[in-house]
Amino acid sequence: YGARGTFFMIGRHVRANPQLAAELVERGHAIGNHTDTHPNLIWLSPARIREELTRCQDAIGEATGLAPRWMRPPYGFRGPQLAPVLRKGGWTGMALWTRAMFDWKPQPPDKMIRRMARARGGEILLMHDGDPFIERADRSHVLRALERWLPRWAEAGMTCPTIDELKGPALAMATS
Repeated sequence: YGARGTFFMIGRHVRANPQLAAELVERGHAIGNHTDTHPNLIWLSPARIREELTRCQDAIGEATGLAPRWMRPPYGFRGPQLAPVLRKGGWTGMALWTRAMFDWKPQPPDKMIRRMARARGGEILLMHDGDPFIERADRSHVLRALERWLPRWAEAGMTCPTIDELKGPALAMATS
């Protein structure tokens, strides 16, 4: 459908499937850092957060040759110790979202299709490529919902930019 997105990848999944990360980049998508093991960052020390991000960064770099500039904290959870780690590590920022699709577990596609019906232009939608703890998790409900909405959004003049292509207020919502 010509849509592109930003895929915040988990390092251990990238190491297990490096060709997938490389293919996403080849297709014009952006790649971001989503930690190495998907922990709740609130409970981690700055050193442990840095380790999670560095291990993920290394995995992505090995698979794609790129160093992601953005990270997304698992569950959106973060404490005051995250921002200094990001600044010292040279990341552009932390990405969050305006609307979650609650799609990480298998479900009837119609549930997600209904959630996506509420999406409006200018929003950052949080979607998942399966369960973060299960490699090769079921993602058929996500694919069916996207097959439904991507052509309709395109007909309505909406685009799906990568995080680096966002402009104006949307970028302010995505940064820390």
